[in-house]
Amino acid sequence: VQLQASGGGLVQAGGSLTLSCTASGRTISGYTMGWFRQTPEKEREFVAAIRWNSGSRYYANSVKGRFSVSRDNAKNTVYLQMNSLKPEDTAVYYCTSVPGFPVMSALYSSQTYDYWGQGTLVTVSS
Repeated sequence: VQLQASGGGLVQAGGSLTLSCTASGRTISGYTMGWFRQTPEKEREFVAAIRWNSGSRYYANSVKGRFSVSRDNAKNTVYLQMNSLKPEDTAVYYCTSVPGFPVMSALYSSQTYDYWGQGTLVTVSS
């Protein structure tokens, strides 16, 4: 399976971007999908996750109220809508997946997930 993330770019603070992650090789139905981000100074950190049926969504406190995760299983794609972007949101954003329903506490750990996309760079200028 391959996860292809796209949609990153340069945006001014306060602006918006939408990231997409499309899976090939298998369907994302039945998989929990996640978004993480990483900078050279920090370890990979959790951003958001969504259960396979979109029934539950989870966010890091730092992005809650600004970011929204969604998915279209028919298109094999998951999205991350990012609004009110801040310079501290600058990072490489990765999409990832894990089968089934891991417990909520496990969703925040990168070790829970199996497949990872190549990442897309988001740069927010002040």
